[in-house]
Amino acid sequence: MEHGSLDDSSASTFSIMEEDHTLANSVRFVLNQDPRVAFCGYSIPHPAENKVNIRVQTTGDPAKDVLKDALQDLMVMCQHIRGTFDTAVADFQGNKPAEAMDIDLNKK
Repeated sequence: MEHGSLDDSSASTFSIMEEDHTLANSVRFVLNQDPRVAFCGYSIPHPAENKVNIRVQTTGDPAKDVLKDALQDLMVMCQHIRGTFDTAVADFQGNKPAEAMDIDLNKK
């Protein structure tokens, strides 16, 4: 949900339900890398409530568009990390068969 002024689309607060610091801090990081962003921060109104408020103030572009771009950038980053991780796991499993690993589950 977007909370903002009808007169000034460059500053808005977005409430995202069922999320916590994990997403909010990641989005804040990506937004702060964007030169169009003048200010970005987030808050969690209450620890018992799964809701984050993300405040975005831009240098002129609509805050909604800048947030959308940041979320798309974050999604691309996550896809890259997942792909790199999956490749590394496959390489590790391909280079070290389980029988060749020195694993003794009975060791204490």
